[in-house]
Amino acid sequence: MNQVVTGKGSAGLAGTGVLTGEAIVTGEAITIELRVARLGSRLIAGLLDLLIQLYILYAVGAAALLIVRPDNDALIAAVFLLVYVGVVLGYPVTCETLTRGRTLGKMAMGLRVVRDDGGPIHFRHAFARGLVGAVVERPGLLLGLPAVISMLVSKHAKRLGDVFAGTVVLQASVPRPGGAPPSVPPQLVGWAATLDLTGLDDALALRARQFLGRAHELSPQALERLGSGLVRQVRAVVTPPPPPGTPGWAYLSAVLAERTRRAYHRLTANRPRSIPSPVFSPYPTAQYPTAQYPTAQYPTAQYPTAQYPTAQYPTAQYPTAQDQSPPPPYPTAPQPPPGR
Repeated sequence: MNQVVTGKGSAGLAGTGVLTGEAIVTGEAITIELRVARLGSRLIAGLLDLLIQLYILYAVGAAALLIVRPDNDALIAAVFLLVYVGVVLGYPVTCETLTRGRTLGKMAMGLRVVRDDGGPIHFRHAFARGLVGAVVERPGLLLGLPAVISMLVSKHAKRLGDVFAGTVVLQASVPRPGGAPPSVPPQLVGWAATLDLTGLDDALALRARQFLGRAHELSPQALERLGSGLVRQVRAVVTPPPPPGTPGWAYLSAVLAERTRRAYHRLTANRPRSIPSPVFSPYPTAQYPTAQYPTAQYPTAQYPTAQYPTAQYPTAQYPTAQDQSPPPPYPTAPQPPPGR
């Protein structure tokens, strides 16, 4: 449970507490700042619990009918009434008793039920809340309307069950937004440039930065009370004072942002202004001696060359043109004798 101890309040009886505004004064006279859960988150948590109860009611009712097997309408009504009361009353009482004030719907929304003095609830508180809810707030056609009206008119969004049990529902987990760095408001830019920050040490600057980082978790009263103390400490070591009417958060944010800007300027001023050529590295390269490894001398293998006999083939003797005799002449026709 998120809580911020902010100081001492009026003395009270041991073991009791008093709700005052957005704070709880415990029996040890310690004021605790708490974020009370409002109607929206509680309605969503209630709807989630209602869906879970309907599922359990259907499953348990079907199992009971299969086991008992009633044979008349009266027995069916008795079984249904017993299952309904057991689920509607038993679910929140069991969950809040075992988890110290949380049901499944409250877990999903980051809610928790605590006593009015900020302590964890016990069985009697969970039973009183569940009994009033089952008998007064939910039956019939009311559908939780009395609980909604009670939360709207109550200063701490209490439903009737919380009033009778002496409990209150808190926003136990608050979503943390992304941490944005402190910035100088535009109205304070000229004034921030003239600040003398030599007296602002790291411890005080860290406290101011943590305060600004968790300012969304604090109530307006705690924000003003804690912020005013830090502003007084910072103004004691930082000059000149802020312009009249400057809010405390704006003053602290401007101081921290100017301190960060000057630290970054000092850091970048020490760097060399000339950028070396990308061809040559600005860092000396290590010169490693090259290892001289002897080359291995392997003997070359001398293999004898194979002597294969060459085949002697006889050459064919073809007749030449001189050896050929001319072809015989063709016979001619006989000539007649002369003078005939």
